[in-house]
Amino acid sequence: MLKRILVPTLFALVSHYSLAEEVQAAETNNASENVAYISDNLFVYVHSGPGKNYRIVGSVDAGSQIALMQGNENGFQQITDDKGREVWVESQFVSTQAGFAMQLDELGLQLQQTQQALNDAQTDLPRLQQLNQDLESENQNLQQTIQRLEKSVEDEKQKALNSDQAEQHLMLTYGGAIGIGGLLIGVILTLLLSRKKRYDGWA
Repeated sequence: MLKRILVPTLFALVSHYSLAEEVQAAETNNASENVAYISDNLFVYVHSGPGKNYRIVGSVDAGSQIALMQGNENGFQQITDDKGREVWVESQFVSTQAGFAMQLDELGLQLQQTQQALNDAQTDLPRLQQLNQDLESENQNLQQTIQRLEKSVEDEKQKALNSDQAEQHLMLTYGGAIGIGGLLIGVILTLLLSRKKRYDGWA
């Protein structure tokens, strides 16, 4: 019984986290189709225009999430970086796949969620074990109650059968007594009448 309770609980917890991740991923894909990432270099210089001859205005760390703009010229892609700046970066450093650093962060988050689900299941295990014991105890009590009721029913049936048999025996006894009584009365009357006739004949 404990397995029937624990297994669906663990399945529900894991399904909950998986569903939440799928919903979050779907929402992210629908709302951020222009999201991209800086490839896994140490950092990438960004320029004020589409070319190396434009002024360098800063850098973007490897793995940073960026937003793609419409500009794409001379091997440069216009982006909005993680600091909100609209700048240009070489297209070869732009990828639609998350960098290793972000993937590692996501895996770490998934690991935390899985660990949390496991912790929740382990925390809930004593309660489920107690619930299982309570259910088994209740089941045992119900079985004992059923056995008592079945015995009471059998006892009542036996009492009813004995009562019927006693009543039938009593009726037979009464009937026999009445029959014998009637027979004796008949014999006595016959004798009396016979003696009376004799006396009448002598007179």
